[in-house]
Formats: sequence, structure tokens, C-alpha cells
Amino acid sequence: MKHIKPTTFSYLPKFLMPLDVLGIFERDPFGNSLLVRRMMIGIVGWFTYARYTVVNRIEIEGTENLENLPINNVLFLSNHQTYFADVIAFFHIFCAVKWGFQNTLLPPMYLFGPRARQYYVAASETMKKGIIPQIFAMGGALTIERSWRAEGREVQRSVDTSANDKIAKALEHGWVVSFPQGTTSPYAPVRKGTGHLVLNNQPIVIPVVINGFRRAFDKKGLRFKKRNTLLTVKFKEPMAYGPDDTVDDIVARVRHAIEQDAPEWVK
Repeated sequence: MKHIKPTTFSYLPKFLMPLDVLGIFERDPFGNSLLVRRMMIGIVGWFTYARYTVVNRIEIEGTENLENLPINNVLFLSNHQTYFADVIAFFHIFCAVKWGFQNTLLPPMYLFGPRARQYYVAASETMKKGIIPQIFAMGGALTIERSWRAEGREVQRSVDTSANDKIAKALEHGWVVSFPQGTTSPYAPVRKGTGHLVLNNQPIVIPVVINGFRRAFDKKGLRFKKRNTLLTVKFKEPMAYGPDDTVDDIVARVRHAIEQDAPEWVK
């Protein structure tokens, strides 16, 4: 793990940047307005708030592990159950933590000042299907071309070499959520790219374990499947790793940390 000075970008000339105390002209490394992102996260947050607090009940654990994190170079690695409901829940929690809330989304005042320096890794094909995914993409999606899966089928194609560069830039700027299995299927193998990502960027790695989302929502995470479901999100302590660890070491450690070691009946 290493400390990286947070990057700051603006539409203003460098000598005028100190005057932008409200961050109105601030942008991310990819040229997107952080003001627009805050607005999008706030709007999506208000529209989805009841999904986690009224229609279903969310139980959050471990946000004390987030309170003193730096504003950048933090990588959240989680198991995956739906395309969007998981990420939206994380963004709610990140914004609540910014406002000093601990393990709760009540009350939703944090949506008046959302956290903007946050990103999530998503398959590009997922973000192109329909207007709603495209809106969600504006909230901080880092789109990548999966080399092993497309349209629900196993494929073999060249690795998206731009993916690591995108994630590295995002880590220099803020927090990144990634789903190292690259699929919503339980107990799927952790992709080796996650090991390379950790060793190359040396971020603070926060393992996350979620449950209930698959029961509550459809695969996309946009429609209800079963109401009154308990949704759980558990943030663990930062994962320990060192310079002597190999990619395989990191992969095994991540798989165990996000509780995706396959039980005997799956093997």
C-alpha cells in the first residue's frame, strides 16, 4: 500500500483553480464534470433510497473501517449479485460515510452533498443497454471490455489493455469499486487481473461481502423480485498484502476475503 497525492482537475486554467472553492468547475481525469456527477448521484440516490430502506431493509456493518480512509487510492473488492443495485447501495453508503453516518442510511440528508470521487468497474456491454444504464454510467462507470465473457456467453478475445490505465487514473483521483469475479454468478473464480491491479497500484484494499441483493432484485438490479428482503453489506478491515506476494497469492486472498471460496457441494 502506498500513499498517492490525490489528483485534481478543472476546466479552469491552473492559476484560477484556487478560486473555485465550491468545486463548480472541477472535473475527473476523464473530462467529466464532478458537479454533474454529484447531481446525477443525488438524483439516482433519491429515486432509489426507498428500495433499501422501505421496500427492503439494508443492514450495514463495518463502516468504521471507511471513516479514516484517504480520499484516493482505495479499492473496494466485492462479490457481485446484480448489475446495478449493488453499486447504488455502495454509493449510498459512501455518501453517508462522508457525512459522518455509521452503518446507517437514515436520514438521507447525505444526498444533498454526495461524494463525487467514486467509481465502479463495469462491462461496457452492460452500460450500453438502455437509457437507465447510460444514466448510471454518468455516476462514475469505468467501462471495460471483458475478454472472457460477452452477451452471457464464454468468449476468448484480446485483453482490454486500456482497462488498467483507466482504473489506475481513477484510483489516483478517488475510490474504486470492482467486482473481481467479473460476473454475478456465486463462487466464480477471481480474475487474475485483480491481482495485477493490486500489485501494480498498491491501493488500500477493502473487502466487501454482500447478500440478499440476488433475492430482492432481478439480475440487472432494476426491478423488484422479492420485497421485504434483508440486504446485508459488510465492509471488512483493509486486506494485508506485501511486495513478496504473487498474483496467485492476491487472488486467493481476495477470494477468501469476499467469502467466495467454493464449498464442497459446488466443487
